[in-house]
Amino acid sequence: MWPGVLHFLCFAAGTCSGLTVMVPSHTIHGIRGQALYLPVNYGFHTPASDIQIIWLFERPHTMPKYLLGSVNQSVVPDLEYQHKFTMMPPNASLLINPLQLTDEGSYIVKVNIQGNGTLSASQKIHVTVDDPVTKPVVQTQPSSGAVEYVGNLTLTCLVAGGTRLVYQWLKNGRPVHTSSTYFFTPHNDTLHITPVTKGDIGNYSCLVKNPVSEMESDIIMPTIYYGPYGLRVNSDKGLKVGEVFTVDLGEAILFDCSADSYPPNTYSWIQRADNTTYVIKHGPRLEVASEKVAQKPTDYVCCAYNNVTGRQDETHFTVIITSVGLEKLAQKGKSLSPLASITGISLFLIISMCLLFLWKKYQPYKVIKQKLEGRPETEYRKAQTFSGHEDALDDFGIYEFVAFPDSSGVPRMPSSSVLATDGVSGQDLHSTIYEVIQHIPAQQQDHPE
Repeated sequence: MWPGVLHFLCFAAGTCSGLTVMVPSHTIHGIRGQALYLPVNYGFHTPASDIQIIWLFERPHTMPKYLLGSVNQSVVPDLEYQHKFTMMPPNASLLINPLQLTDEGSYIVKVNIQGNGTLSASQKIHVTVDDPVTKPVVQTQPSSGAVEYVGNLTLTCLVAGGTRLVYQWLKNGRPVHTSSTYFFTPHNDTLHITPVTKGDIGNYSCLVKNPVSEMESDIIMPTIYYGPYGLRVNSDKGLKVGEVFTVDLGEAILFDCSADSYPPNTYSWIQRADNTTYVIKHGPRLEVASEKVAQKPTDYVCCAYNNVTGRQDETHFTVIITSVGLEKLAQKGKSLSPLASITGISLFLIISMCLLFLWKKYQPYKVIKQKLEGRPETEYRKAQTFSGHEDALDDFGIYEFVAFPDSSGVPRMPSSSVLATDGVSGQDLHSTIYEVIQHIPAQQQDHPE
């Protein structure tokens, strides 16, 4: 193999025959003003009488420069760099101290072994030199903020120190990417939001990196004016169904009107009555005393206005004054448990059965029937003849009659005037048909004439 081709293969692989040269990385990043160590290891499997180590430095489009070299334990530096580069053979590693921006470039280490022949192997290390990144600062334009769907925002990341800077924008800790409203300058150091919306509200920061360091700015929250959104009315009392509040008579109710907005809205309360509207109060809260409201549905309006965005929204609701709070009772009735319902039905059935049993047991016509069935047959027939009906039950009712004259021929008198001395013992002569059947025929037998 030709010597030139052999040298190229040995340089590219760091290995030639029994000689190997190794480096941990082919690119090393250094910080200006600090020391930089370039570690190198080598090994061989043949006897060697002399070991030579050479370090060269080259920049793009220039010829390599000799820095220092050694043969066995003796170091021969270039006089121009003798105070800057250090090597301690047989260790082939190189120390650069201090590191400057002009030291950036490629460093070539070459190892030669003299034995039965000469073996050579090389490695190249690229060194970068950077200044650390200082903490960035984010500026917002306009600093006063922007109105949603109208204004634009520009965030600029400023860094006082650092080289080879790479910018990245974060929103709520996550990277921001180009979108329909997010635009970046070529170096990503500026973020444009055009136009702003409520969704752009968040914590923004700028992360700046370079090969030797990274720093993140403080979090800022750009001012974005928006709203009002989601206007609603709530109350501490009363029952709300849709846009209707029902309140018991004599009960005071406090209404609260709220909406999502920045800056906070100004609120106005409007009452509608008799086809007229008028403002009754300003502020987010309204207290209504039911005794001061007419006993008919009253309409109210809460109006929210953002004086920066120039937008407003309003919501309508009705207050109904009730005397007993039927709506609340109905709501409570709906919340009865199934066990309570079953218990009520069971009690109703038991009471109904008891009443039916008592009614059947003590109904009057059965009592009369039992008494008639217990009388002698002859007396029952007489009662039938007197009543003119086949069944004494048909004569059941309330009767008023007069006393019959006795044998002395005393005229008949109304029963209401009969005294106790007339043989009736003063009892009330209002009687049932049973008593008529029982007593009148007996008088006829006593006085046949």
